[in-house]
Amino acid sequence: MGEIWGVLAAVASSALGGTSIGATRFLVGAIDPLAIGAFRFGIGVLLLLPLALLQRRNWPTRHDWLGVAGLGLLFFAAFPVLFNASLIFTTAARGALALSTLPLLTMLVGAVLGAEALTARKTAGVLITILGVSMALLSGLATAPPGAWRGDLLMIAAALCMALYSIWSKPYIRRSGPIPFTTLAMAAGAVVLIVASLLRGSFAPVADFGAPQWSGAIYLGAFGAALTFYLWAFALERTTPTRVAISVTVNPIAASLVGAALLGEPLSWNLVAGIVTVFAGIWIATTQPPLAHAVAPDMR
Repeated sequence: MGEIWGVLAAVASSALGGTSIGATRFLVGAIDPLAIGAFRFGIGVLLLLPLALLQRRNWPTRHDWLGVAGLGLLFFAAFPVLFNASLIFTTAARGALALSTLPLLTMLVGAVLGAEALTARKTAGVLITILGVSMALLSGLATAPPGAWRGDLLMIAAALCMALYSIWSKPYIRRSGPIPFTTLAMAAGAVVLIVASLLRGSFAPVADFGAPQWSGAIYLGAFGAALTFYLWAFALERTTPTRVAISVTVNPIAASLVGAALLGEPLSWNLVAGIVTVFAGIWIATTQPPLAHAVAPDMR
């Protein structure tokens, strides 16, 4: 039952992540990627900290501080910079589809690190999913902004950061719980982003913010950071990194709907075909054939 809750939390996290791509795409024209990340995770830490203190669970021990801080810099500093920068060059829907390579990267990195085996069925699912992402990204270049491929590559690099975080953070989350771990890791990334933003003068455009921009920034902090990444850590505590990463396929659907509703981005047939193919590939890669289920009881 705990694993089911973990998968559901991961799906909810990915759905929120998809709406966050649309909100980021909205803000990226008003403020630079560093400042967006600083707002997102700074607000997220402010909201998570009281919950962590009230919960009274064990905080990461001194032995874990360096590892938690390193994971925080990887996920809450490097990831958002790459994520936000990618949306300067590409659309919300394309960015979400590029991020959907996360399950593939998680399976491959997990296999390299010995976290889980990469079977022939997983390999077939990986190839089909790559085909689906390629269909959605490459066949719709006529409606993409110039140089969109740069944004796609930046988002894939962001997905690699997320894959490493998902694999390496699991033991830390088990020791201290999702809220204390996420709060401390997010704080490490937020401090770096805030300092970098101050040094670059990235907060200067904030003086011209209106209600829409402030609403977008607050939404990113409350839902796109605090809730999204708490749910992600909650899921990692209860199920495997690959099963958590698979949920990111919900992301393109949410991002596409937000992009169409708020940004006027088109919903094309090749995008729909790509999403369907991605789902098919992920299903193949993460399920066992019926024969395996049939013989499993006899093998016990």
